[in-house]
Amino acid sequence: MLSRRTALLTPLALFAGRPALEAAQSAANATGRKMTLGIHQNTSSGAGYRPSLEGWAKAGIKYVELTSNLVDDFLKTDTLAAARRILTDNGLTPASAACGAGGIYEPNPKRAEALDNLKRRCEMFAELGLTRIYQPTATNAKFTADDYKAAAANMREVAEIASQYKLTFMVEALRNSTFISTVSTLTKLTREANHPNIKPLFDFYHFLSGMNQFEDVDALKPGEIGHVHFQDLPDMPRELLDSQTRAIPGDGIAPVDRLLKTLAAKGYSGTLSVELFLPRFVKGDPFAAATEIRQKAEVVMRRAGVL
Repeated sequence: MLSRRTALLTPLALFAGRPALEAAQSAANATGRKMTLGIHQNTSSGAGYRPSLEGWAKAGIKYVELTSNLVDDFLKTDTLAAARRILTDNGLTPASAACGAGGIYEPNPKRAEALDNLKRRCEMFAELGLTRIYQPTATNAKFTADDYKAAAANMREVAEIASQYKLTFMVEALRNSTFISTVSTLTKLTREANHPNIKPLFDFYHFLSGMNQFEDVDALKPGEIGHVHFQDLPDMPRELLDSQTRAIPGDGIAPVDRLLKTLAAKGYSGTLSVELFLPRFVKGDPFAAATEIRQKAEVVMRRAGVL
């Protein structure tokens, strides 16, 4: 009798195909592509801007991903220069940031206002020393096929704004977005945007739990991915998955090793940013959270040959 883990992974393995997997592993081994471990501030959001970063630094984390809401809360009582000093004083490199500028991709009546917000966010994060930021595709509005004709031009406009601040802008496809929820749609639109300052962001959780196929990863172009969010799937019915059910890499049942090797074969050598919403981390001690994440995630990265 098949174990639950085997039963869940078998369809994915069959879909990916052994030849494609072996080719990806061979290419990854040949390139020796390495990646770095980071943590997304959503993981310790309850602690706030300074405590999360200081706690992670004590646990040996070097790369971090910021969120606009925690930066905003910090700026209510302090300065942007002070926010940057917290990074530099703790030896932290901001690999990316969630910019908090929703409504910039899809056609909507408030898009002009959203672009003004984007410009403010670009200025803020550029001053913090970032070189790349991102925005998820979150929306629950209804769209038609004609709406997608404007999407590439909208993304190109976003990329042009980001380029004025020497930023690369990345698009994250959310599994529950009614506009862009899959890697195939995301890459199609970013390619049509045809701008050097816009790239797809690959999220393990949204990919593995959404309407994606391993062929979508195989179809990625070398160097196409701008940033990666790194998570695992828990052993539970997929119908019950939500944002809070993301697992630490290595704690779940997803083929994360395979994805890491494929991304390496596609030329990715950036940060793997662990983004979790588990209450015990969000409301817990950042040092303890980072220590556990680092211990478990680095085992997975080492096993996949990317650390």
